[in-house]
Order: sequence, then structure tokens, then C-alpha cells
Amino acid sequence: MPVIRLAKAARDLPDGAVVTVLATDPAARHDVPAWARMRGHTLLGVEDAAEGVTAISVRLGPPPPPAPDAR
Repeated sequence: MPVIRLAKAARDLPDGAVVTVLATDPAARHDVPAWARMRGHTLLGVEDAAEGVTAISVRLGPPPPPAPDAR
């Protein structure tokens, strides 16, 4: 269910938006990163937010271009 809700929310948000999913479903630790990877989004982090709750942050859209080499 977390991936379904995330996908629905992501449809209305612009590239670059950061979405944090709070999930009690243990499978979300694997499902949300896999969804992000398949859709070309960037996983920013996965952490325990509270007992039994995982916070997973995703930046929507393609990753930003690399910074120019400052030499």
C-alpha cells in the first residue's frame, strides 16, 4: 500500500519535490526504493522514525546533473 499511495502523490508533484513516506509495512523498506529506482527517482534515505515506523525519503524526477569539476 505505501508504494501505491506514493505513486498517487507523485503524479501531482514536480520534479525535484521530496516525498517522505512513513510506513508500518516492513516490505516498504524494499518496495519504495525499488519503485524509485524503476521510475528514475532518487532514494534519499531510509531510517527508523519510531517504533515500527520507517521513514523513506525520495526526490522525484531524474537526479541532478553532477557539479562541474572545480579545478
